Amino acid sequence: MDKFRMIFQFFQSNQESFMNGICGIMALASTQMYSAFDFNCPCLPHYNLAYGLGILLVPPFILFLLGFVLNNNISMLAEEWRRPQGQRGKDPAVLRYMFCSMAQRAMIAPAVWVSVTLLDGKCITCAFCTSVPVESLGNASYPRLSQGEILRVLARIPCKEIYNGQQLIANEVAIRYLRCISQALGWCFVLLMTTLAFLVRSLRPCFSQAAFLKSRYWSHYIDIERKLFDETCAEHARSFAKVCIQQFFEGVSMDLVASHCHLPRKAPANAGEAAEKLLGITDQGTMNMALKSWHRCKPPLHLHPPALPTGNGWAEGQPCTHPSVPRRETAAYYSWV
Repeated sequence: MDKFRMIFQFFQSNQESFMNGICGIMALASTQMYSAFDFNCPCLPHYNLAYGLGILLVPPFILFLLGFVLNNNISMLAEEWRRPQGQRGKDPAVLRYMFCSMAQRAMIAPAVWVSVTLLDGKCITCAFCTSVPVESLGNASYPRLSQGEILRVLARIPCKEIYNGQQLIANEVAIRYLRCISQALGWCFVLLMTTLAFLVRSLRPCFSQAAFLKSRYWSHYIDIERKLFDETCAEHARSFAKVCIQQFFEGVSMDLVASHCHLPRKAPANAGEAAEKLLGITDQGTMNMALKSWHRCKPPLHLHPPALPTGNGWAEGQPCTHPSVPRRETAAYYSWV
């Protein structure tokens, strides 16, 4: 249990670790889905290719889209891309970094599915069973059959129970031939994906490490800023609801006092704290205006520190923000006597 707790805490440490954990879980889920999938080739000349390639390509596409859906940054990316310019510019490099990061993670589960499918060989056997070279692997001098009849016989190769072309080509020979080709393609695909990942990881710091660090930093900043804004809005909504409910019950208690002449109860001590958290936004219209202003013109990423005095005067010509010490004045009297 301690190991699972440590793994769970690692996944929750930051956004990237969380998404890496989600992608790993999806990769494991893709292998379990394929192992539990009941593969049934139709064994018909015009349907085997569509069925085999569909099983090979359609689930990876669904897993790719699911990887984008489960990524929390997709809504943040869309919001940052579509928001007005406002007081803060939009950096295309940050948007590209966010999209590439999500795409790389979303590709893990589809790559695992394609690798497992090719290494298993059932899809390739079903899709290309009619392309088996009968001349080199079978009996080309088999009694005269039309091209359509040969295709119907070859299309039944994946279905051992209904295959009736042993004299044309042995079922085991055809399946072994197609499975070897499929496994070769599978290992080539695994090697290609591994090589691409190695090149991306090893060569990227050699070209644009500074730009990569800047894009990564501002991507993290946008994520943290969004989380803090949501937390601030939730805290304001909680304080707003608390003050509204307290004012409601205070009004009810005043009505009861007026009708039954009972002393009102003392106001709760935390009412002032809840009112302070409202930050002056005490009505629906003002809050809506603040939310629209945040979306349309986010504040620029530039903090203004207080002006500090320099040796020859105040910094940047700004007045001093610290209280000045009163100057002592001395009066001198001279006598002409």
